[in-house]
Amino acid sequence: MKLLTGNSNLPLARDVAAYLEIALTQASVRRFADEEVFVEIHENVRGEDVFVLQSTGYPANDNLMELLICIDALKRASAKRITAVVPYFGYARQDRKPGPRTPISAKLVANLITVAGADRVLSVDLHAGQIQGFFDIPTDNLYGAPVMSADILTRFGDRNLMVVSPDVGGVVRARALAKRLNNAPLAIVDKRRERAGESEVMNIIGEVEGRFCILIDDIVDSAGTLCNAAAALKEAGAEGVVAYVTHGVLSGGAVARVEGSALEELVITDSIGSHEVIKDAKRIRHLTIAPLLGEAIKRIADESSVSSLFD
Repeated sequence: MKLLTGNSNLPLARDVAAYLEIALTQASVRRFADEEVFVEIHENVRGEDVFVLQSTGYPANDNLMELLICIDALKRASAKRITAVVPYFGYARQDRKPGPRTPISAKLVANLITVAGADRVLSVDLHAGQIQGFFDIPTDNLYGAPVMSADILTRFGDRNLMVVSPDVGGVVRARALAKRLNNAPLAIVDKRRERAGESEVMNIIGEVEGRFCILIDDIVDSAGTLCNAAAALKEAGAEGVVAYVTHGVLSGGAVARVEGSALEELVITDSIGSHEVIKDAKRIRHLTIAPLLGEAIKRIADESSVSSLFD
């Protein structure tokens, strides 16, 4: 078994390699003067089971091309099996046509990864479960809930917990976390915009007064919805609000928005490499998913069950 990484998230790749007790495969992933990606593998990979770890976060297109070219290089070097380990699948939000003449980019990216030569895909908390069906190769979707629930119980286990979904679409995810938190009660933030240009109205479905609320989501990008939901929960009498999100995209002024919000803390995983603004933020904390990814990789290599990780 070998583990190769692009440049998107080197710290996570090193942590996964440490968990597996192997060295990262020696390779050069660099740019030509015109920003073309060039990959050269400096080890023999013929007949090897190779895992390529690369998130497709910002800059999404550059990181995606690195992944595709790494896969192609391995395929041409006669690797026995190539598994694309994509902790954050960046185009997952474009999983359907929201209007006429719009693309389904998640399907396009799935096709690109397959045609490049991947034999299998491993990801974490895909934005929509049906994206697994976009691939014509085996796809494992890991869940961040076990990592998050362990942290929540350790830090807030003595509080009067309530799990909150920031929108109706995330109810299944919130229910799964609530079940892990000793069947904690569930609330939903119903977000509505009556007219274009008017601010959103937040209605809370559930009794949150006196509760310590755990907001749960898969992606935080601008953080607007999350911060507005936290404010609405506090207005409804919540004792406190923290948010647990798998993928911290945090684009634009998201970090400043979180720092000035009603959120006591935003907890994100290291599925996406952090920039300095995030590292310096006082209300943002990281959880590592390296052991989760490492164990899944080990089980795939050993041909044992991955789903039993979540039993």
